[in-house]
Amino acid sequence: MRNLLPTLFFGITMLWGCTTADQLTEAEYIQRHYTKIERQIPMRDGVKLFTAIYIPKDTSQQYPLLINRTPYAVAPYGEDKFKATLGPDSNFAREGYIFVYQDVRGRWMSEGAFRDIRPHMADKKSDRDIDESSDTYDTIDWLIKNIPHNNGRAGIYGISYPGFYSTAALPDAHPALKAVSPQAPVTDWFRGDDFHHNGAFFLMDAFNFYSRFGVPRPKPLTPDEFNNAVPFSYRDNYQFFLELGALPHVNERYFGDSVAFWNDLMRHGTLDTFWQAREIARHLHDVKPAVMTVGGFFDAEDALGPFVVYDSIKANNPDAANHLVMGPWFHGGWVRSTGDFFGDIQFHQPTSAWYQEQLQLPFFNYYLKDKGTFDAAEATIFLTGSNEWKHFDSWPPKAAAPRQLYLQANGRLSFEKAPAEGYDEYVSDPASPVPYQAGVHERRSREYMIDDQRFAAQRPDVKVYRSDVLTEDITLAGPLLANLFASTSGTDADYIVKLIDEHPEDTTSAGLGYEGKNLSGYQMLVRGEVLRGKFRNSFEHPEPFVPGKVTPVNFSLPDVGHTFKKGHRIMVQIQNSWFPLVDRNPQQFVDIYHAKDSDFVKATHRVYHGGDHASHLTVHVLEP
Repeated sequence: MRNLLPTLFFGITMLWGCTTADQLTEAEYIQRHYTKIERQIPMRDGVKLFTAIYIPKDTSQQYPLLINRTPYAVAPYGEDKFKATLGPDSNFAREGYIFVYQDVRGRWMSEGAFRDIRPHMADKKSDRDIDESSDTYDTIDWLIKNIPHNNGRAGIYGISYPGFYSTAALPDAHPALKAVSPQAPVTDWFRGDDFHHNGAFFLMDAFNFYSRFGVPRPKPLTPDEFNNAVPFSYRDNYQFFLELGALPHVNERYFGDSVAFWNDLMRHGTLDTFWQAREIARHLHDVKPAVMTVGGFFDAEDALGPFVVYDSIKANNPDAANHLVMGPWFHGGWVRSTGDFFGDIQFHQPTSAWYQEQLQLPFFNYYLKDKGTFDAAEATIFLTGSNEWKHFDSWPPKAAAPRQLYLQANGRLSFEKAPAEGYDEYVSDPASPVPYQAGVHERRSREYMIDDQRFAAQRPDVKVYRSDVLTEDITLAGPLLANLFASTSGTDADYIVKLIDEHPEDTTSAGLGYEGKNLSGYQMLVRGEVLRGKFRNSFEHPEPFVPGKVTPVNFSLPDVGHTFKKGHRIMVQIQNSWFPLVDRNPQQFVDIYHAKDSDFVKATHRVYHGGDHASHLTVHVLEP
């Protein structure tokens, strides 16, 4: 028996060594099949950017470069420490690419100074004129020349802030850049992404983000060497921000002068040149790479960005390979979840896996490897409600016709305009603002974008308008515009409009949601958006309201793709606060970023309907 032990040990060792690639976890596969190197890549102005590069060990073929540029760290650091997954999703490591991760200028281990949403320089005059486009160009140029076994083609992708860096690679792109996928891209930080929506300040997101992101590092450091978080704690976000009071208290109690971009937010309260310079979409001309822009209809952070990027490329580059994908996802949900449900709502299919296998991998394989085909429609859209993928030649679909949904007396909503004019009156009190979600929450949830709105409908400062029970399915696909006639006893006001799918009261017709949730009477938020009223005519030049005067208040909401099923109702809710998602409006025409606690006052609001002041939503109804 003793003589057999070495033989048994050898046999077991050989079996272990013969584990097939399919039997390995992704992390194990990466460590066995990739070599990791770390380089400081020089930019044209001499600054070096820290870059981690994962290269296939199989040198029998050439591979394209697939790049992710990020301000969030390319960790883990060290050539002997590997990421557990590579590329946009778990399909890519085994497919074989050269994966490139880069700390952007001024972040973590890269040299230089960091600037939030660094402005693009369209007219560069010297090597000192740099932006994210030039940094991407220089990175690709170095990689092509210095990394062996590359096939001379590069792609770039990223979600959220890395989505911005993907978009920023498009102007003056390197000739080797063939495929770009901006995903939930940060695009417009004043009119619709992250920290402002139509000029209204998204307090909770800005505070939480910059309490963790805003303190600059003193020199190149890894995350474990530098904790840049501002200390604070709370359990109830509503109560915390209500007690915080006016915005100047943020610096007084927490940030001081340590968070430079927070101070920029406080200084630039209109769409001035500071924000205009950061609008990357205005530079999307002469786009050469193929583009697939991806987003989620229920993205609490960057729901607008995908439409802006797609629309800008379409308007300025009509012959570009320009694709839009919108699914039933939260922020990054197309790779961070299975996509078969969100919140209480089921979609009854793994939408994320379908996207990854049918769109994402084929897109990069086709344009970077000449492998397979990519014949996706220009717009691939998942319609919630009916829970089906639709493929359109453009977005909005040509078959979607604009119609008006009119607010009417007695809380009714109809496609017919009422001849008689009337109004609904109520009081909004900044000391008791309408919460953005029911219950007590520590951090801002993702699910508020789709949650039940019955908690808000019960408040006297929320006006509710409901259609009759639908006798047939109605699909809305495309832009959504709020056209209100309103008045206020104050001189400023926020206006929040919510489009809601009200489920039937009986369980059989209403159906069941995720984990058997009873959806009887459920008021599913389909789309909600806010306008800071003083920007109703111009984001550059705010105007006060004349107290008591009927005033048009018109603004855009992000596009919608949803089927209201037969037996359901279409609902619209109107309110003037959405707290602490949006900071409180004092309801006086003041500089809110420097307001005092005493500036916040009650106001009486009226929403008008019928006759010459027929408030309505302009929707796009998809014809069957």
